[in-house]
Amino acid sequence: MKGQLLLDGGRLGGSWFHRSVVLVCEHNAEGALGLVLTKASDSRADEVLEGDLGEKIGRLALLVGGPVQPAALSFLRAFTVGADLPDTQSLVLPGLALGHRLEDLIELAQGGADGKSVQVFAGYAGWSPGQLDGELKRDSWLIEPATRELVFDVPREEIWRHILRRRVKWDERLLADSPEDASWN
Repeated sequence: MKGQLLLDGGRLGGSWFHRSVVLVCEHNAEGALGLVLTKASDSRADEVLEGDLGEKIGRLALLVGGPVQPAALSFLRAFTVGADLPDTQSLVLPGLALGHRLEDLIELAQGGADGKSVQVFAGYAGWSPGQLDGELKRDSWLIEPATRELVFDVPREEIWRHILRRRVKWDERLLADSPEDASWN
């Protein structure tokens, strides 16, 4: 599941993950970790994190990566395939890495990284061993292969609809344009 996107397929209404898109960053025998791509906080990165994040990264919206450990820092960075990654960052998919250390984020900012290649998150989505597999068996999520373009180029408030509109099944495409609350129909 690592490197896949999980989408609310219409079954998570009323939950924290309603109409969300989650990038699965780690999935192994110990559980899974993901970052919600669709929820922004009311804060900028430089308002919450201490250190010189520079203007471009510091002004980024701090995204809410999930309901687990809301003060935990994570960041995604896009990079040129073939570039060396620091040992403290892990590959999520080709050209996309996950980091958790503030020192690494500051180093990226000082190295000239821009806001188009970095996303900063507080908190994460977490699953205990077997929990995500169980949710997938119950069809709680739709699965979509992640790409750098989906993660970085599609506006976060549109990514859920954008992906659903590209789906093969007509009922999934229809869901993209359904009202937030089905009673509004």
